[in-house]
Amino acid sequence: MTGPAGNASTILTNIGELMTQDAEHRVLTDAAIVFEGERIAWIGSAADAPAADSHYDAAGRACLPGWVDSHTHLVFAGDRTAEFEARMSGQSYAAGGISVTVEATRRATDEELGDLVTQRAAEAAAGGTTYLETKTGYGLDVAEEARSARIAAATADEVTFLGAHLVPEGWSADEYVRTVTGPMLSAVRPYVQWADVFCETGAFTPDQSREVLRACRLAGLGLRVHGNQLGPGEGVQLAVDEGAASVDHVNYLTKSDIDALAGSWSSWNGQSAWNGQLGQNANNRGTVATCLPACDLSTRQPLAPARELLDAGVPIALASNCNPGTSYTTSMAFCVATAVLQMGLTVHEAVRAATYGGALALHREQPNDDDGRLAVGSLAVGHRADLQLLDAPSATHLAYRPGMQLTHAVWRGGEPVR
Repeated sequence: MTGPAGNASTILTNIGELMTQDAEHRVLTDAAIVFEGERIAWIGSAADAPAADSHYDAAGRACLPGWVDSHTHLVFAGDRTAEFEARMSGQSYAAGGISVTVEATRRATDEELGDLVTQRAAEAAAGGTTYLETKTGYGLDVAEEARSARIAAATADEVTFLGAHLVPEGWSADEYVRTVTGPMLSAVRPYVQWADVFCETGAFTPDQSREVLRACRLAGLGLRVHGNQLGPGEGVQLAVDEGAASVDHVNYLTKSDIDALAGSWSSWNGQSAWNGQLGQNANNRGTVATCLPACDLSTRQPLAPARELLDAGVPIALASNCNPGTSYTTSMAFCVATAVLQMGLTVHEAVRAATYGGALALHREQPNDDDGRLAVGSLAVGHRADLQLLDAPSATHLAYRPGMQLTHAVWRGGEPVR
């Protein structure tokens, strides 16, 4: 079975459990999957599988989509172990710790930063991550933010401009916002697809955040928001009002915050987006709530109310938030286990949030004819062949055996990664 473009085909057979996370939420047993080149060509019962050019015996292992990590900060140098130890001894987290990383990142050479990003992305891929977003935000001047964006673009699938991460020492907030929305935005624009802002006490006010988001939207960027991490605030409502693709952290939510997020999806027939049944207007998505449980544990913040969000009809994503200060991990499996064991999600819901949910937050959950990119985050015919095998018969083992390295094999775009 060779594809029409001459692409060689590969079949994975003897799959114990295949969790598609597609529109039908299928969980197949004794399954097989065929991919040709970078696309999935066939999924179904192993007994009905077509022939293929090469064969891989999954030996009864579980097969899942590759993780879609929709929130990371990989472009950094330096170490914040002392801050972590202080926090574990009872000191509270404050946004100002970012400045320590800014100093170390500015001192690093392009080669050093590039190597660090490559190493972290490779670590993520070895753990099953096949699609990755990362942000700038540790440069905080025009030249350094542009450098971070350029280095990030060489490795990450999606790059987010986070010049509005913190007001640097020696700047007034208004002066810095003018720089972010002017020369800094112009400098990073060739390398980025998204813009983000840290709308939080100690970082940027709602009005400043709105100014940043609107300027970036006019520049053609999609929007994201860090919101409601350190306490109740206006980040969620800001994200909904400005049409952001996601609002991330969401630790402190009121009923009105949850209602606003749920209402942003009303034109998608209630929960239809989470169920995978896409609306006619692909751009008419609401705002995904992205939960970052590894960060919540590290900062000792309340875990985001993922169960309450899902029950209200809000699509959620799980992401690692890999960064040097509050979540120095690329393990999406750890995030999934935490979501099941401590946040009230089922295994299926947690895996969906870490795959389809991340893709939805990045607007990559369906094919895009404009840029020719394939859908990620679910296993369906025509989607990109991003998948992983676990050294376990079912995905339940991700939570049943927390902390174990269960990733056996990974394919990204049909190419083996591990």
